[in-house]
Amino acid sequence: MNGKTAVVLINTGTPDSYQVKDVRRYLKQFLGDKRVINLPWLFRKLLVNGIIAPVRGPRSAKLYRQIWTKEGSPLLVNSRLFSDALAARLGSDYQVFMAMRYGNPSLENCIADIAKSTFSKIVAVPLYPQYADSTTGSIVAEFHRLAKKFGIHQKVVFVKPFFATNAFIKAFSDKLTTADANKYDHLIFSFHGLPVKQTEKMHPGLTCEQANCRNDYNLQNSQCYYASCYETARLLSGAAGLGENSYTVSFQSRLGMNWLKPYTDEVLKEKAAEGLKNVLIASPAFVADCLETIYELGIEYAALFKAMGGNELTLVKSLNDDVLWVGGMVDLIRSF
Repeated sequence: MNGKTAVVLINTGTPDSYQVKDVRRYLKQFLGDKRVINLPWLFRKLLVNGIIAPVRGPRSAKLYRQIWTKEGSPLLVNSRLFSDALAARLGSDYQVFMAMRYGNPSLENCIADIAKSTFSKIVAVPLYPQYADSTTGSIVAEFHRLAKKFGIHQKVVFVKPFFATNAFIKAFSDKLTTADANKYDHLIFSFHGLPVKQTEKMHPGLTCEQANCRNDYNLQNSQCYYASCYETARLLSGAAGLGENSYTVSFQSRLGMNWLKPYTDEVLKEKAAEGLKNVLIASPAFVADCLETIYELGIEYAALFKAMGGNELTLVKSLNDDVLWVGGMVDLIRSF
């Protein structure tokens, strides 16, 4: 036993390139996960491989091409920067690994590498502030499967969704303060969307309205993504000194009917119609800038807002390798 603790940082993933073949491969792996699309295996395979990947592949490839950097995918680049900064701060008692649930660097290869050494403990960090079965739940299940496959018997500690921790709130609220959120006409907290049925299964027998998820975060709805998003907004607005009516919670990236509302694009249209000219937008569902923040919010929705009569939609960058965020995560990991 080498005495070190292995720290595994895990995010969703990204295509290997913006070429259509790589984007299609990534979409098939991502959307083929039963926790992402809740359909029987055969129907899911036919839908993803026969319709979604062929149709969305070329379209998504064009979007990825617009944000791709010389170093590669922004999500991968930002994840590596965070991983390197975290490793430097944690020191020699820890070894930091960075992996993606889908695509590369793969979680499977990461766990295979960990199995080659005998660490005293493993700390797995799903990089999602709020819990969802299709994100954190999928990572935990896959991690357990791979740990069994490669014969890992050390204690594995999973860092729980961290949206309410000092590490996250302090770092993200500092972003809002630095952006001088109070000078804008309005602030939008845009979270990644999910099908309503995925959130409501976390409190069986109750809709989110019946569980009061929008206004109250409690033991009954503590695993509900919708409730967690509204609580995140309340905590961040309080820490940043924002007024109760100075922000709106919305949801982006919908892929079908009956997804969480209000939709971010519809909220932007409403704000423009109300005469608001300068709006700040942040996405506390992400800790690393990626396609959903850089392109969807920073480019697509900014253009939409201007087209509807707005002046400027300003995007708050995600945490990436922010010093406060790295320091907060160091403290969180060392607490285990």
